[in-house]
Amino acid sequence: MARMTRQRSAVADVLEDLEEFRSAQQLHELLRERGQGIGLATVYRTLQTLAEQGEVDVLRTTDGEAVYRRCARREHHHHLVCRTCGHTVEIDGPGVESWAAQVGASHGFDDVEHTVELSGRCAACRAAGVDLPLTGAV
Repeated sequence: MARMTRQRSAVADVLEDLEEFRSAQQLHELLRERGQGIGLATVYRTLQTLAEQGEVDVLRTTDGEAVYRRCARREHHHHLVCRTCGHTVEIDGPGVESWAAQVGASHGFDDVEHTVELSGRCAACRAAGVDLPLTGAV
């Protein structure tokens, strides 16, 4: 386990305050706004460490950029993400779990891992008539 440095603590704190997935650059900007003098490379390294330790979830946007979020749930789960505003809901996927195991077994694999992320437009964006995706939407 990595030790808790000032930088790691600052990144963890900013993630605690967010509900949406954010890029390393967006997190770096939030840290700067809070007066934290942390370099972008340090933010990237810290996010990578947190992801490896399972403390944050990582998704890829439509343009391939990694975005990060500290989820309330530590157990395996999936995400439903509004591609307009970024609102995220943590969801179970029991059908996906059994399907992944069956596909793996049919090809002689076990211990199959997977990532399933769903995107759509949330009720608030739909009601507001907003249909423009965020830059780098999930």
